[in-house]
Amino acid sequence: MADQNSYYPDRYTISEWLPISLKEVKDRGWEQLDIILITGDAYIDHPSFGIPVIGRILEKEGYKVAILPQPNWRDDLRDFKKLGKPRLFFGIASGNMDSMVNHYTANRRLRSNDAYSVGNQAGFRPDRAVAVYAEILRNLYPDSIIVAGGIEASLRRLAHYDYWDDKVMPGILDQSGIDYLVYGNGEKPILELAGKINRGASVQELRQIPQVAYSIPAEETLEEWPGRPTVELSPFEVSSADKVSFAKDFRVIEEESNTLSSARITQVHGNSRIVVNPPFDPSTMSELDSYHALPFTRLPHPRYWKKPLIPAFEMIRFSVNIHRGCFGGCAFCTISAHQGKHVSSRSIQSVASEV
Repeated sequence: MADQNSYYPDRYTISEWLPISLKEVKDRGWEQLDIILITGDAYIDHPSFGIPVIGRILEKEGYKVAILPQPNWRDDLRDFKKLGKPRLFFGIASGNMDSMVNHYTANRRLRSNDAYSVGNQAGFRPDRAVAVYAEILRNLYPDSIIVAGGIEASLRRLAHYDYWDDKVMPGILDQSGIDYLVYGNGEKPILELAGKINRGASVQELRQIPQVAYSIPAEETLEEWPGRPTVELSPFEVSSADKVSFAKDFRVIEEESNTLSSARITQVHGNSRIVVNPPFDPSTMSELDSYHALPFTRLPHPRYWKKPLIPAFEMIRFSVNIHRGCFGGCAFCTISAHQGKHVSSRSIQSVASEV
């Protein structure tokens, strides 16, 4: 392992990172945050990590954004309270990994390490982290908007097979307290969502944003999505009890996730209906270039510098992302389900500049 001191500069300004403490927020002269992003990972300000990317995207648009990394969910919940209530919304994610994959082996044995935490230590995020964070926030801030994103939320947006419980589970929007779910690569929908919430848009307007999922009463009438059909999956109660129905639904979800003219998908869960809007088009080369040109320090937050190294940082320290998406669709991989099969590439100039 490299000498830890060689990883970090001798001089730095704390404002180069997004704030993670109340002191850092106050030092910027902010009285209230616009958006608070909560993640199950340690905060590494690098474009390989989803929450920092979303934070930087929102920061560029002028929003006051802070990150709350790995809050303690087992004590008096002071971590969830210390930054106060955001003006617009809370954004929550389990981190770069699904929390259950992060915690358990294929034999369902508890892992003893976590590459996304200081010193490779496990235990800094709960099982099913998105649902746990959402429940805590809903209890603490009943009238706040909660937006979920990242791989855990994306892959659980509709009825899904859960390996650890060995059964089909309901979509994460069902009775979770989450208002909106941004699936896949979230830059475009999160900007659209933040902008409309900031302008005081109606709930109906927010529900028209592409690549967003939400829940409504099952009997409520849906307006047509312009130019796209709406596909109705088997109700959760049917899909969870019948393997053939579930398999057919899974095929629909998979196919609609990987076409450029996706349908809107809905699925009834008891008295509610989960609605998944069609996605935005994949990011263009210029859009990808702009994301990677944001002022990332490409380093962990200084709060971690005197602590054992974060393995995930060691792995990506000299890595450069050159594209998104994968056409492969391998059975063991979620890239096509999360990022999609359509490949978007950065320009040679952008990659060379980062190198």
